[in-house]
Amino acid sequence: TVTYINQCLAPLGIGQITSSMVSNYVKKEVFPGPVKKQYFPEQLAHLMVIAIIKNVLPLENIAKLFRMQKGVYTDQVAYDYFCSELENMLFYSFGIHNTVEDIGITVSDEKMMLRGVIIAVSHMIHLNCCFDALEAEKQ
Repeated sequence: TVTYINQCLAPLGIGQITSSMVSNYVKKEVFPGPVKKQYFPEQLAHLMVIAIIKNVLPLENIAKLFRMQKGVYTDQVAYDYFCSELENMLFYSFGIHNTVEDIGITVSDEKMMLRGVIIAVSHMIHLNCCFDALEAEKQ
């Protein structure tokens, strides 16, 4: 599971997760643990989101964000929105799009908070790429 998630997220240049980190997330009840050592799509989605936003949001706030989202949206809707909004913000941050698109049709505090987290993540990813490019030019 950890290898799969790290491979999926490698192009973003974000830090990797470890098995002990995943165990810690389960122990702290950030997301439900595996059933007979098997992770299901909803759990993988939670792990993907955690791996992406853990550098800009403390684990306690990630857990709060998940609880808030669960009260308003299904896991599928929340994950689809997260992916669409992350892509939207990355396209804007990297200059592929000139404007930030409105994603979804609802407006809620949960959605605005998640958008704020995604903005922070997309800027962090963009800055890391810029620094990597500067280093590559020096060599």
